[in-house]
Amino acid sequence: MSGHSKWATTHRQKEIVDAKRGAIFTKLANIITIAAKQGGDVNANPSLRTAVEKARAASMPKDNIERAIKKGTGELGGDQIEELYYEAIGPGNSQFVIKCVTDNKNRSAGNVRHTFSKNGGTFGNVLWNFEQKGVIMVENSELTAKNINLDDLELELIDVGADDLLKETEGITIYARIDKLQGIVAFLETKGLKVASAEIEYVAKEKQELKETEKNTAEKIMEELEDNEDVSDYYTNII
Repeated sequence: MSGHSKWATTHRQKEIVDAKRGAIFTKLANIITIAAKQGGDVNANPSLRTAVEKARAASMPKDNIERAIKKGTGELGGDQIEELYYEAIGPGNSQFVIKCVTDNKNRSAGNVRHTFSKNGGTFGNVLWNFEQKGVIMVENSELTAKNINLDDLELELIDVGADDLLKETEGITIYARIDKLQGIVAFLETKGLKVASAEIEYVAKEKQELKETEKNTAEKIMEELEDNEDVSDYYTNII
């Protein structure tokens, strides 16, 4: 499971100050463009649906969203957007996989490297400790509104292909094989549940616990990654 709370990241994205709005819109547009390369129909593409819902939650204009989708499907031209991954070692030998969506790979690599180097980290090979999983999130408000029994839901989710279910303060996070992602989303929707997020993520096999001072440094790294216009997501083995 991802070490940091994806729920916390989701909430921070909803609380955007005006000074950062332009940068956030650029980041969200690039994420939509990459997701739309797998198909421009939000009903058939869970990653695109999640990206569009995040953009709407951030009050991104409809025209911007539609333009980003068309860039991804090839209907519109423009700068070539690439999806890149960087591996890094942070405080206490913690591990990070950083996903960038960018039109300038040199800028992205330089900025991410600087974030780690100034906090005592470095680029390094860590991907061996991560595996790709489908990760689905449902907010507690949805579960409560539909009067869902979590124990029953967990058994049903296992039947449709879920590997694990994590109960957190803000909601539940479901882990599954990538090929089961879309089926689980469809199952949740048959129960009237709105999915907060459904994405393919890198999940750590072995977790790392940090000392208090190391945690503080890791938090600085995470905050800077979240503020980086090119970083669309990051994954860590920190507990």
